[in-house]
Amino acid sequence: MTSHHPSHHPLPRPPRPAPAPRPPVRRRDLRAKGPGDLLAVVPELLGFHPTESLVMVTVGDATDPVHARVDLPVDDADADAHADHLTAVARRNGVARAAVVAYGRDAERCTRAGSALGDRLLDAGIDVVCALRADGSRWWVLGGSGPGERYDLATHPLTAQSVLDGAVVLGSREELEASLDTADDVEVERVRELVAATDPPTVASPWPVDRTREEESWVQERVRRFLADGVRLSTEEVARLVSVAACASVRDAASSLVTRVDARRHVDLWRDVVRRTPVGLRAEPAGLLAFAAWLAGDGALAWCAVERALADDPGHRLSGLVASALERGVPPSAWLDS
Repeated sequence: MTSHHPSHHPLPRPPRPAPAPRPPVRRRDLRAKGPGDLLAVVPELLGFHPTESLVMVTVGDATDPVHARVDLPVDDADADAHADHLTAVARRNGVARAAVVAYGRDAERCTRAGSALGDRLLDAGIDVVCALRADGSRWWVLGGSGPGERYDLATHPLTAQSVLDGAVVLGSREELEASLDTADDVEVERVRELVAATDPPTVASPWPVDRTREEESWVQERVRRFLADGVRLSTEEVARLVSVAACASVRDAASSLVTRVDARRHVDLWRDVVRRTPVGLRAEPAGLLAFAAWLAGDGALAWCAVERALADDPGHRLSGLVASALERGVPPSAWLDS
């Protein structure tokens, strides 16, 4: 298995594809020889340990290998909708072979959801090489009964290898969401004060052209410096970024620097900025984080960032665009770096 990694609309809560979280520069083959191996590689592909989830994993070659997770459906209608959605994502990305894992303690729900997805994939001409149910300590062939087979990811060789390779796997999606929480309340309040003392542009009072160009140049120079040396921004620099990103052309100047090759470095920058920005001012840095995370192949983090951005600004255009790409399962390879 190989990891790959519109105008505003209300963000729905439908199936949400989660492309594998590894950027192209760190791509590696993950070989699963059986169910135990498959269960060991799924957390690395997603970036966290899934629970109460339906997961589809690309097996072998594909035009754009994609690994996707949605919440475990609650009824037949949800199961059908999730299955249709994930199958469309698989077809759009040229997937020929896939594995299905339904995570949960309710055997009936897992079987219903996994079977619906497996059937849709087969109907679409996609070979389902493995279909499992897992509850965190035991696994069953989907639809099977009995005591199940024990598994322990903590001691699995593929888990150990992922640690050696530097992969970061969180305990749950909730932990991933929490990775965007405020880092330092005192600093965040200082950023709020500094932003309040600036004069961000508005529709009624835009900046002069010279000021706009000055801020575009500063943002690009500061982002490039971070990419080169990795030195964390100062509190004052965070406040300036948050303030000037309110100008669409300045935000575009920052996003234009993100490429698939260095997207993970941009994720590091904007995740840190989001954590140091007050609620109510996070839309721009969170939107930039969402865009960088999508290009890095980290769909789960991109969704978390989209949600933070739209919580502050429901009409945030960049976040709406990223949300649309994620909902449709558009792969990062569709983006042509400038």
